[in-house]
Amino acid sequence: MQYFPLFLNTQRLNVLIVGAGEVACRKLDLLSRTEASIEVVAPEVCGGILDYARAERITLQQRAVVDADLQHRDLVYIATANQSLNLQLAVQAKEAGAMVNVVDTPAACDFITPSIVDRGRLIVAISTAGAAPVFARDVRAKLEAMLPASLTPLFDFIASKRSEVQQRLTTGPERRRFWERFFALNGEQFNGHTLQKYQQSFANDIEHGELLLLADNCPAEFLPLAALPLLQRIDAVVSIDDIPPAIAELMRRDAERLEMLSNSELLKAWEIGQRLLLVLPVAEVERLKIAFPFAKHLRPGAI
Repeated sequence: MQYFPLFLNTQRLNVLIVGAGEVACRKLDLLSRTEASIEVVAPEVCGGILDYARAERITLQQRAVVDADLQHRDLVYIATANQSLNLQLAVQAKEAGAMVNVVDTPAACDFITPSIVDRGRLIVAISTAGAAPVFARDVRAKLEAMLPASLTPLFDFIASKRSEVQQRLTTGPERRRFWERFFALNGEQFNGHTLQKYQQSFANDIEHGELLLLADNCPAEFLPLAALPLLQRIDAVVSIDDIPPAIAELMRRDAERLEMLSNSELLKAWEIGQRLLLVLPVAEVERLKIAFPFAKHLRPGAI
């Protein structure tokens, strides 16, 4: 993974854009949605940049860039029409301690700007590490169609209720199951029924957990799509040997790792609502299928 995806808090971010043509304006179209402090420096300025300056969203300096402009910046975007100047400024900005993006020059970049799907608090970023931006745009188009606009007010609603949920439900597993019930009832919509669905989700019905059985030689790429959401909601994974990396990649990253449990311990965990994934040799999986007929066996092409 050459580029590590990271979401930055922009409230105290100091950003400089060198250049004010159409390319710089496209970067500003996204940056202007953040809370960052943005300054643009360029002798010639396109109409879009002027609009941002008139709206007082940016500070605009219509002149050539000087060394002092590069000081005390967190992020610097360099987008002039002079490539040799771009590379020279990139070196200076990095020496001054900034993270630098030279537009259309990945080799000179400390970071790249991904293709973004914006649903308010829900942000999806897509990147091909600069290899195929056209493909990233295609993926973005599919996600734009898949994720409804109602997610924006829905996640604002959820954010307003998080403190109440934390006060009423004291443990992480309780809160996680609450939100699972809420999304199962409400889906992706935000309407006049959302508050009612939220209140209904506090019903604390006793629920059994899940026992998921997976042979440790099962190829991860052959698992059915229906297995993926099950793997993402497990509380713990039980294994004798190391979990195959391809399987670990599909699991909840914060799931607890446990050594082998006895049959009685497994039954108790299921009765109190725990969701366990057991990644074990084939013979052990077959034994547990008999011992626990309610367990779900994850295998190529089926559950």
